[in-house]
Amino acid sequence: MALSPADVTVVILAGGFGTRIKQQLPDLPKPLAPVAGRPFLDWQLRYLQQQGFRRSLLSTGYLAEKVAAYAQSADIADMAIACVAETEPLGTGGGFLNAVSNNSFDQPTPAWLVLNGDSLIVTDYRVMLTELADEKVDGVILGVKVPDASRFGSLKINSQGELLQFAEKQAGAGIINSGVYLLGDRLLAQFPAHRPLSFEYDVFSTLLAQGAKIKVHAVEAPFLDIGTPTTLAQAGEFIQSLEMFKPMESE
Repeated sequence: MALSPADVTVVILAGGFGTRIKQQLPDLPKPLAPVAGRPFLDWQLRYLQQQGFRRSLLSTGYLAEKVAAYAQSADIADMAIACVAETEPLGTGGGFLNAVSNNSFDQPTPAWLVLNGDSLIVTDYRVMLTELADEKVDGVILGVKVPDASRFGSLKINSQGELLQFAEKQAGAGIINSGVYLLGDRLLAQFPAHRPLSFEYDVFSTLLAQGAKIKVHAVEAPFLDIGTPTTLAQAGEFIQSLEMFKPMESE
């Protein structure tokens, strides 16, 4: 079944504590870090809106009320934004399920696009929708090809581009997990029941053990992660280098 971005609900995981940059952001959750004159989350949502996505759920935790205040005041054309807060730490997979289970959107969702609220991969997410159109494919992970994967966990794939496992950090070229997942709605019933629940350590290993087919869509693309003081300091220059955002910088 062919999917359009308007069919998909985006879930942005925006509940982490951001311990490595708490000194830089003592009163803000990481996704609201000011970057090039806007909250980082604003740039992320506008990037999604430009690709045709129309519904975004924000899974919140730490300083959830500040993310909710942002969502209420955000003015992004044709983008509906809602927040779902977790009352206890649920992990990435648990926070996602909590947001999905308690979302206020009326439309049925055949697939969910999951992203982290502290990173931006500059690529066309819509290509992942064409991968999921194959009825044999249950989900798609966006992988990023890097010359040195020593700072990241790598994705091990077979010759058909299907996920075999998440590997530990290792030196050398590899495909790293970007934290961007497109999941068919039918997969959610197969998630483990325990909480907290991690996508990387719990969810995908369980799905693979149950026979789910997870494709890895690997790209060479610029990416930004604002999770360290160094990368946060570089974020403004990164955003300003992107042609798609240049008209917004003068608004």
